[in-house]
Amino acid sequence: MKVVVIGSGYVGLVTGCCLAEAGNQVVCVDHDAGKVAALRAGRLPFHEPGLDELLAAQLQAGRLSFETSIARAMRHAAVAFLAVGTPSQTNGSANLENLLHCVHELADTAFEDCVIVVKSTVPIGTGDHIEKLLNAKHGAAAGQPRVRVASNPEFLAEGRAIRDFRHPSRIVVGANDEGSAQALAELYAPFVERGASLMFMDRRSAEFAKYACNAMLAARISMVNELAGLAGSLGAGMEAVCRVLKSDPRIGAGYLQPGAGYGGSCLPKDLRALIRSAQEAGEPAYMLRSVQRVNRLQGRKLFDAIRDHFGGGLRQRRIAIWGLSFKPGTDDVRSAPSLALIHALLGAGATVSAYDPVAMNAARAALGDTATVFGESALNVCEEADALVLMTEWEEFKAPDFEAVAARLRGGVVFDARGIYRPGLLRRHGLQCHRLGERPAGLQAGKAVRAPLAPNPQAEPRTPG
Repeated sequence: MKVVVIGSGYVGLVTGCCLAEAGNQVVCVDHDAGKVAALRAGRLPFHEPGLDELLAAQLQAGRLSFETSIARAMRHAAVAFLAVGTPSQTNGSANLENLLHCVHELADTAFEDCVIVVKSTVPIGTGDHIEKLLNAKHGAAAGQPRVRVASNPEFLAEGRAIRDFRHPSRIVVGANDEGSAQALAELYAPFVERGASLMFMDRRSAEFAKYACNAMLAARISMVNELAGLAGSLGAGMEAVCRVLKSDPRIGAGYLQPGAGYGGSCLPKDLRALIRSAQEAGEPAYMLRSVQRVNRLQGRKLFDAIRDHFGGGLRQRRIAIWGLSFKPGTDDVRSAPSLALIHALLGAGATVSAYDPVAMNAARAALGDTATVFGESALNVCEEADALVLMTEWEEFKAPDFEAVAARLRGGVVFDARGIYRPGLLRRHGLQCHRLGERPAGLQAGKAVRAPLAPNPQAEPRTPG
C-alpha cells in the first residue's frame, strides 16, 4: 500500500518508518527542505532509541522516501496521515494553524480513493471540520462527502516509540464510514497478527480517547505525588505505601513513583487543551484543573526543599543537576521539570551546573542566555557543588560511584527527585539523601519489622502446656 505521512516530526517519522518496515511504500512530507535533506541522508532531528537504524534500513530498502511537496507525494496514495504538531496557544487551546495549512494544501491537490487520517492530537470535532474543508474543494454534493476523514490517534511514549508502534497495546480507529475503517484495518493487519487490539469507533470518540488517556495518566502522576507529600507530613513512608498500592489489582503498578511531576510534549499540552474544551462546553472540569495545579506545585516543592536545606538562602550556592530531558530515552526538554527548577534556582541567586547524556543541546536552546554551566560528565558537574539534584533517571545515574560523588561535592547532599537511591547507601558514603515525600526530620514513623517466618506445614503440632 502507498502511504503518505504529512509531517516528519516525532510522530510522523516514527509512523512512516514503522509502516515502511511493515512492507508499505511510504512518503514522508515536510516543508522544511533542510530537514528533508538531512532525513534523506539518514540524519535524525531528535533522539529516539533505535529510530536511526530503522530509518537507515528503510531508506536502504527503498520503501521510505522524503518529499517537500504534498502534491508530488499524493500521487497514487491509498492512505494519507496528517501528523502535524498542535502546540498550545496562550489560552490553552491547541494551535491548529500548521495542521490546517497542510489541509488547505491537500485540498488543492488532486487525489482519488485516498483515506485521510488525522494522527495529530486535535480537539474533538476537528475531523469533521477537516472533512468539510476537503470536500468543499473536491466538489462533493451536500451530505455526500467524496473525501473521507478518519481519526487514528497515536499512543507512542518517547524513549520506546519503536516498540510501542511495533507492538501496540491497542490501535484506535475512528471512522464514520465503512471504507475508511476497511482501509485502516488492511493497513494495520500485520500488527493485529502480532496481537494488537484494533478498536473501531466513531471519529469524535477516537479524538476524545487520546485526551482521556493522557488525562488519566496525568491524574495518576499527580495523585501519587500529592499522596507522597501527605505521607511525609504524617510520618508515613511512601516507598512502603507504594508497594501496597502496586499490589492492588484495581490500581496497578505503573506510574506510581513519586517524583518532580510530569513534563514533555503531550501531558501538559493535552491537559491544557482538554480543560479549554471543557470550558467552551460549559463543564467545570474540577479534577482536571486540580491535576494541573498539583503538577505545577510539585516542582515548587523540590525548589523549596533545596532552599530550606540551606536555611532559606541560595546565593553563592552551586547546585549540580543530573538529567535535563523530561524522561530518559529522549532529548525532549519541553515542559521538563528540570528547566523549571533551573530557572527557580538561578532566580534565587544560585549557580547551576548541569549534565544530561543526550539533551544538552536541546536544554541550551531552551534555557537561552541563562548562566547555566553545562558539564562534560556527571562527575564533572559535581565539582565543588553544594548539592546534587537527580532530575532524570538515565541508566548512567542509577548506580553511580557515590564515593567519587562524595569526594567532589562540597555540600554532601543529594536531592533524589526520582526516588531511585537508597538513603542508607548514600549515608555510608557520607551523603545525605532527600526525597520528595519523605518524612520531615523529627517526625518518626513506627519501626519497621521483619516478616515472621511462615510456619512449616510439615512440623508436628505443639501441644499446650
